[in-house]
Amino acid sequence: MLALVNTPTKQTPVELREVAEPEAAADEAIVAIQAFSLNRGELALLKGRPEGWRPGQDIAGIVVQPAADGSEPGKGTRAVGLVDNGGWAQRVAVSTARMAVLPDTVSFAAAATLPVAGLTALRTVRLGGALLGGRALITGAAGGVGQFAVQLAALSGAEVTGVVGRAERATGLRERGAAAVITNIQEANGLFDLILESVGGASLAPLSAWLLLKEPLWCLAIRLERIPVSVFSLSLDTTVLA
Repeated sequence: MLALVNTPTKQTPVELREVAEPEAAADEAIVAIQAFSLNRGELALLKGRPEGWRPGQDIAGIVVQPAADGSEPGKGTRAVGLVDNGGWAQRVAVSTARMAVLPDTVSFAAAATLPVAGLTALRTVRLGGALLGGRALITGAAGGVGQFAVQLAALSGAEVTGVVGRAERATGLRERGAAAVITNIQEANGLFDLILESVGGASLAPLSAWLLLKEPLWCLAIRLERIPVSVFSLSLDTTVLA
């Protein structure tokens, strides 16, 4: 089958090559890929991974070989899934515990954007606990994680303020649930129950002053190409990098 493989010493970062068919564990299904997405983190890994490494985490496709242990989804099912690597290929083995059945109303292309960004947003919004009637501030709101976080926080009952880098980046955020969209974090008003910070630098500095004083208070901090994703727990008198 064909797959994109890492070529860090060549002019292009990846090449399309013939590779061996995937071998599935008992709890894995083989999926024929119809769409996959590119994540910023994967692109950053290309330079540091060895020749022949196969990137790809977010995939959507059709199950062509169900898992040997009998776990769903079955053959012919449209599915979306998350793999550790190797997803930029014609077929891949996917743990059935990391797959979901894809409704006919959702395209493969749309579904393939969901796993990494969607799960990141879901897990960080959950750190805020019960948000009904609360307030959430989300930086990088126009990005992949940010757009999902805006929707999830709004669906959880929060009044959401989204922060974007430029006014044109605000398109669609109000429709996704943002009550306000600003272009400078200094324009944020009041205190917030949850802050999801995914920009770093000057954007991160003032945030602790805007968190409501309850414990635990959470802020997701992502500084791409400098440090990995980290979660800060801010209490009344300490700041701890977990």
